[in-house]
Amino acid sequence: MESNKRSLVKAVSWRITGTLDTMFVSLIITGNPLIALKIGAVEVFTKIFLYYFHERLWGISKWGVHPTQGHDLAKRSAIKALTWRTAGTLDTILISFLITGHIPSAIAIGAFEVFTKCILYYLHERAWMRLNWGKVKQHKEMAAAYQYQ
Repeated sequence: MESNKRSLVKAVSWRITGTLDTMFVSLIITGNPLIALKIGAVEVFTKIFLYYFHERLWGISKWGVHPTQGHDLAKRSAIKALTWRTAGTLDTILISFLITGHIPSAIAIGAFEVFTKCILYYLHERAWMRLNWGKVKQHKEMAAAYQYQ
């Protein structure tokens, strides 16, 4: 389990990583550092809002929740990941279009980012797994009881 502080720092570190990725991809596609900076700056706020909204919608839905144990089933997690990546990519494409005014560039930024975000997220998760800071240790009995609630 993770402490609240660890979860918060991890979320902020991912948002920074994700925004830098978007800015870098935008720079590669457009060749314009100012456009890349604008896209990244707008994305910070839209992604926070979208992620919150996405989480709230999934919180309302009971689809894919184990009927007796109440935890998310693997199919729910997979669909939730796909819907988030879709929302995130569409957000990036829309922001990119509004800032560049160029549909092909906006689509290229969004499409390229799908791949870079997946790789970076994996590396981000693996790096955080190596850090012990903020991990809450559980006794075996507590962990077993927690799993069956």
